[in-house]
Amino acid sequence: MINGNQLSLILLATNACNAACEYCFEDKTSDSLSLERLQLIIAKVLDHMAAQGMRVLSINWQGGEAMLLPPDWYREAHAWIDEAAARRGKVVHHGLQTNLLAYSPAWNGVIAEMFGNSLSTSLDVPNRHRRVAGHDTAHYDALWSRKVTMAREAGIDVKVISVINPGTLEMGAERFYTHLVDELGITDFQINTPFPGGADNPAKQSLTLDPTDLARFHCELADIWLERGPEQDVSIGPFDQLMNVFLDRDSCLPCIWSKNCADELIAIDPRGEVAQCDCWVTSYPGYVFGNVFECENLTGLLQHSRARRQFADRPMQLLKQAWTGSGSGSGSGKGNVQADESGDCIACDYLALCHGGCPVRTYSMRSTLLAKDPYCALYQSLFRHMEQRASHCGLAQ
Repeated sequence: MINGNQLSLILLATNACNAACEYCFEDKTSDSLSLERLQLIIAKVLDHMAAQGMRVLSINWQGGEAMLLPPDWYREAHAWIDEAAARRGKVVHHGLQTNLLAYSPAWNGVIAEMFGNSLSTSLDVPNRHRRVAGHDTAHYDALWSRKVTMAREAGIDVKVISVINPGTLEMGAERFYTHLVDELGITDFQINTPFPGGADNPAKQSLTLDPTDLARFHCELADIWLERGPEQDVSIGPFDQLMNVFLDRDSCLPCIWSKNCADELIAIDPRGEVAQCDCWVTSYPGYVFGNVFECENLTGLLQHSRARRQFADRPMQLLKQAWTGSGSGSGSGKGNVQADESGDCIACDYLALCHGGCPVRTYSMRSTLLAKDPYCALYQSLFRHMEQRASHCGLAQ
């Protein structure tokens, strides 16, 4: 079962979206959560937490597009959830992931009260795939920039997730950093690798990045951040957390490197479908664990799900491949990331950091869970580079 004192819940308030991003991994529907159905979900989540001895619930509100439900809906949801949790002796933290396109000052109150006056949004540099239906990417960027400015003027802390694409590698780490930090004023952001999840299309086929080029970009960006970031009060994930790891500080690595994501989080969409995370729940119906509205309790659903068992068993299966020398996967899935698929994880110096990498990136590119993350070469290069930089920092201190 999910271990530890905390449960992370990715909650899709709606499967609808007001953007038309060409590389989106989600299968959009018009479904949205009613407050009544939300109460049923939270009641079963709290029951599950009580059964597992967990005290803290982190709800990451996403979509679709989370802001397609009105602020008053979230205000009511917040009051009910916190009251229900308090009755059970539980603590709840809320986070918001949004494209910000529907943001207006009407949101300021609930963002302050429910989300600690902070939110996370997404920006790709350059933008090749994010659009509003009927418009080009420049229109999307202009609208997004205007909304970010409004939110900042209201005192909201705006964090950014940026997915790397071929154009990012072409512009280089120096220009990328300068654009985000110096020109856009973004001081807290995370860079993500792309993956062609969900139904295939030409945009997803163009996402493939060479691991060597990707590793070079990451290491160069990390060096720029280490040289300039501290004096500019800039945080870049995952570099900041990797430095914490190698300097023996408290750290929180991204979920792609979790010991086993099956032990740490679940996602539930507005239809009640439960899966490993948002990347699975609307993209790969064959890997849905079950439906929370159709089960007696969430604990039983998770215990008896054969799909979930595959996620729970994955790290051990990768190690078994190392002992037997048998790799998995034919390499015939979407994408063509050039990485050895063989089960050699046990021989890696960084196994305790990576744990075989992200299951959904593996599946979307290899059509199997039983292979290591196709971005393995990137991770190894980045871990080694950050360990060396941390060692130099340690000596300097």
